Amino acid sequence: MKNKKSTHLTLAIFTGLLLGIALGLAMPGRLAFLLPAIDLVGGLYMNALRMMIYPLVFCSLVAGIHGIGSVSATGRVGAQAVIYYTATTLLASLLGLFLPKALGLGRGVAVEMVEAGVEATHFTSLLDTVRNLIPANPAAAFANGDMLQVLVFAVIVGTACLALEGKAKPFVDLACAVNEIAVKVVSVVMLFTPVGVFCSIASVVYANGTETILALGTVLGALYLTFFLYAAVVYGGIVRLLGKCGVRTFFARVMPAALNAFGTCSSSATLPISKQCAGSLGVPNEISSLALPLGATINMDAVSILMSFMIVFFANACGVEISFGLLAVVLLSNTLLSIGTPGVPGGAIASFAALAAIAGLPAGVMGVYISVNTLCDMGATCCNVLGDLACSVAMKETVKINRKG
Repeated sequence: MKNKKSTHLTLAIFTGLLLGIALGLAMPGRLAFLLPAIDLVGGLYMNALRMMIYPLVFCSLVAGIHGIGSVSATGRVGAQAVIYYTATTLLASLLGLFLPKALGLGRGVAVEMVEAGVEATHFTSLLDTVRNLIPANPAAAFANGDMLQVLVFAVIVGTACLALEGKAKPFVDLACAVNEIAVKVVSVVMLFTPVGVFCSIASVVYANGTETILALGTVLGALYLTFFLYAAVVYGGIVRLLGKCGVRTFFARVMPAALNAFGTCSSSATLPISKQCAGSLGVPNEISSLALPLGATINMDAVSILMSFMIVFFANACGVEISFGLLAVVLLSNTLLSIGTPGVPGGAIASFAALAAIAGLPAGVMGVYISVNTLCDMGATCCNVLGDLACSVAMKETVKINRKG
């Protein structure tokens, strides 16, 4: 019965996606008056999803750590997730750099430069990064949406609850209750996902227009083909070999999260839906409560491919020669920057600005990149969410959880 409902929801979301694209293409004419209403409904949907992200992440993780029953087991879950995400991001960076260079993507293309003032992402020292993991003010971490700090705070609280055992039971019970409430609210919000995706995608298509889409159609087509092949081969292989799960079953069950990510361009806002999809694949809460939020923060495989593709494309189009030595520098920088890219719409723009400066590209390419960023970001976010779920399914088999009680 659950599978039937999931299939119906997936079809409804896909229908909303197609109708939204059609409306977005038609709106520049007589239907432009619909834009305020569409933006309003889309904004309400996104806020409803975001409303439950941090209560769900915090309480689910506290309950999950308590359910695991030991600090060492919690460490294994976190360590395996970090190793998985780092390895796949590095692989994605290599693919994104060398594939477009081998294809000569961008050669012979005339790029019209557009000035755009964007502040590039700056590298911080490793010590500063580690220091900022501990939230001096946990309430501010929740208010500012700092997912890494919320995760660290939840791990600290969950570990303290393990050490206190029975004394912490009232708090653990409260966390479990809030988690159940959050899941229930998300279940209701999910019923409106087709409408939310319809409104989100209509606004995106309307804002970019057909001229922008067609002008960079070649690079967008190659980029989306790479996303598709990467998800099918890499994530499909991980799910099949490590997760002992059928590839077709996996992609069918995770489609609601993938389509929502595609329409909203936000892996963070898709977290509640991703968690439900992971549950439908038999992933324990003890794993999904840590692996999925961590993935939304540091798993940026597709963003890494996107930035690499665009660097090589613009370099070829502008006649800038990128040596293999510079490719290695961009590869390392790309991996570090993509891990720090926030899982929200437009999060990759500042990172791309930093990479463009490292590669020696003209400042004018930023205006062109920004014009197609959202179109690129939709596919990248969808691919990232699939990667988060593939990690969770794999860890279901590689991390053995001995539940308490």
